[in-house]
Amino acid sequence: MGDEDIIQLRGVRKAFGANEVLRGVDLTVPAGATTVVIGPSGCGKSVLLKHIVGLLRPDDGEVIFDGEPVAAMSETELIAVRRRIGFVFQGGALFDSMDVEHNVCFPLSQHERLDRRQLARRCRDCLRLVGLDGTQRTMSADLSGGQKKRVALARAIIDEPDVILYDEPTTGLDPVRADLINELILKLQRELRTTAVVVTHDLASARKVGDRIAMLYDGRIIAEASPDGLDRIADPTVRHFVEGRARPDELRSLELGHAVNRKRGGNRSPKAEDENQ
Repeated sequence: MGDEDIIQLRGVRKAFGANEVLRGVDLTVPAGATTVVIGPSGCGKSVLLKHIVGLLRPDDGEVIFDGEPVAAMSETELIAVRRRIGFVFQGGALFDSMDVEHNVCFPLSQHERLDRRQLARRCRDCLRLVGLDGTQRTMSADLSGGQKKRVALARAIIDEPDVILYDEPTTGLDPVRADLINELILKLQRELRTTAVVVTHDLASARKVGDRIAMLYDGRIIAEASPDGLDRIADPTVRHFVEGRARPDELRSLELGHAVNRKRGGNRSPKAEDENQ
């Protein structure tokens, strides 16, 4: 793949009932690069990923994959597109009733007719890439959180995708295990030459793996920059997120809540309550 944009979101809107999650998202993803989408929890980052892979369809706007509009595709065409996309779900989404090998090979068992030996070879190659060869017979329920993420990575690449989507890949991991996942993302991009889209609220991860960082807030992309350029964006919402500071309106809501609590007598200690009884 060259430098063209393999994924484009144009004015994408999506609402669930009265909750409008995406309010006109415009985003381009260059082929062969890693695009990171940051933003606070609940801002619609996972919803954005599901539109790329066709698990959700926009209420308005369009998603273009390799020049073709995803929403206009038939189910058969969507299956072909999904085979070109590896999806690493938040938490791994492994099948607890299966061992590692069956989890990793699951996408191939749905699409390809490979014999047992071929499947085992493909599985071994993918597990080697993530440093887990030898765990094939381990039940997924017996893996640590970090190992589950790595097995999920192996499963995502077994179908040799052009694009890998990562949904909060470092969530729930300690800093050392999170950095290992970051290194794996870089390794896969380097060795497999895939395009990656990573959604996260982990700034350290975003800076390490991203070629380009976009911030999603209030249903729209409000800023895009290189990892180094992120610190030069003056927008106050971006600054508060990057610096890890609560916004003034959020602080005011806390102060208001405290004032209401005092009016209701909520500032009385349990000890004072006991003494008055």
